[in-house]
Amino acid sequence: MTRILVTGGSGFIGRHVTRELIRRGHQVRILDALVEQVHGSGTVEVPTEAELIKGDVRDADKVAECLQGIDAVVHLAAEVGVGQSMYEIARYVGANDLGTAVLLQGLIRQPVQRIVVASSMSVYGEGMYRSGDGRLLANVRRNPSRMKAGLWDPVSDDGQVLTPIATDEEKTVDLASIYALTKFAQERAVMIFGGAYGVDAVALRLFNVFGPGQALSNPYTGVLANFASRLANGERPLIFEDGEQKRDFVHVNDVARAFCLALERPQARGHVINIGSGRDYSIRRIALLLAEAMEMQDRTPEVLGRARSGDIRNCFADIGKARELLGYKPQHLLEDSLDEMVRWVRGTEAIDRSAEMKHELESMGLVS
Repeated sequence: MTRILVTGGSGFIGRHVTRELIRRGHQVRILDALVEQVHGSGTVEVPTEAELIKGDVRDADKVAECLQGIDAVVHLAAEVGVGQSMYEIARYVGANDLGTAVLLQGLIRQPVQRIVVASSMSVYGEGMYRSGDGRLLANVRRNPSRMKAGLWDPVSDDGQVLTPIATDEEKTVDLASIYALTKFAQERAVMIFGGAYGVDAVALRLFNVFGPGQALSNPYTGVLANFASRLANGERPLIFEDGEQKRDFVHVNDVARAFCLALERPQARGHVINIGSGRDYSIRRIALLLAEAMEMQDRTPEVLGRARSGDIRNCFADIGKARELLGYKPQHLLEDSLDEMVRWVRGTEAIDRSAEMKHELESMGLVS
């Protein structure tokens, strides 16, 4: 497989995937709508070795053009963001679900050997937990009345304190946002299509991706980029709830390698695979580490004590399956990568739109 189509290949993850594919000797064609919220209105950076076709993945004619002579597809094109998905519902369902459907329909007439789709850890809802008596719980949900009282951590049905543990791919899907719903639909559509048409299909469930190149002026991108944008503008990072919620942060270069491995490894066929760092970090700790790296320790986080609709408390990755099937091993841990992130932030214009995002969510009744 030498000729690869990367949908959404001009985005944050897509650019890194494209560069890694080229480094490994592949020819890359990019299909990207160049949405202003993600790319701004400036020049889009694309490797000179790649071919860029501007277009929407929902445009069947454009998709057919892009698929000519292609051996495999990396499908990244999607609207991203839990909060925004809760009120821009048609936009998210249209771009993510209809876009995937149009792509798959195009592949019926112009088949490829393999398709790798970007799914998301958001499909899990809450991650896995262990109860005080040792039981593993895969269907935990938070009680709204407890959350209104500022009791953010979930408890068992009998009131036991629960301990979050790494989440593997066997965990029951529990869709808590429109974004999660669309990502699961993308994932399942690709896997169903692969089985029906004899196309190798792989889905990578990405955890919180970070690194240089993230859209600092898009408030619905990753939390680390949001914090960096706030700090770059002399503001304190905004944290919902109490900041002790835990996530897995994975470097974009590790994610790019994972996509290449998913294309290249025969044993990945038909599998859904977590891609994370295998570590957990509290959101508050992330804000403090970044402020320290930017030499702005006085900008301590502003903890809002309020929750966004669709947010979960804890979820971090068990990456055993990625190690086994892909030979994947994270090489860029967050605590070792912040200096690189800071250098990039300082050379990039960052328009802080966090307050605008917070106002939009509040006006829609999505913050409690």
